[in-house]
Amino acid sequence: MRTARPQPVVTTRRLDPVNTGPVDLPDPERLVHLQFRRFAGCPVCNLHLRTVVRRHAEIEAAGVREVVLFHSPAEELREHVTDLPFAVVADPDKRLYREFGVEAGRRALLHPRAWLPILRAVLTGVWHVLRGRERLPATTPHGGRLGLPADFLVASDGRIVSHRYGQHVYDQWSVDEVLAKAEAHRRATTGQP
Repeated sequence: MRTARPQPVVTTRRLDPVNTGPVDLPDPERLVHLQFRRFAGCPVCNLHLRTVVRRHAEIEAAGVREVVLFHSPAEELREHVTDLPFAVVADPDKRLYREFGVEAGRRALLHPRAWLPILRAVLTGVWHVLRGRERLPATTPHGGRLGLPADFLVASDGRIVSHRYGQHVYDQWSVDEVLAKAEAHRRATTGQP
């Protein structure tokens, strides 16, 4: 059971990412794909974010700004995200997680659909750590290991256009889903078929 449901309109605020300058939410000129991830260095989160990095130019061209939240302290998070081309925000007190109703639970790791992505993420993560491309996560991450992902598409007027609460650790929108939702929103706001 969710602790809270997000309001249909996001309260205007300025976020302070650890790797870029301040970001306005909502963005007055484009959609925001607000991703709630787990902890700094999370192998499964990194697996997913690599797909976002590879297609970041496509996402930007579609008029979408990526903003990713982690429930880790800024100093811990900063070590893991210096090369990401989008805003990454530390929310160690989980204020935004609570506000948007993003949960944690054992099903994050125990769901059978999570097992293959976890294995793939760990193997890929070890390879990247050995090559010096990534750092190991903390042995006891701030906020725990049982976080669930969530995705929100926020319009420039603050309306939540679409959202998804993950049922397990690797249950989030793909880049294709983000692009399709952005295109559907563009068509709906312009009246195009």
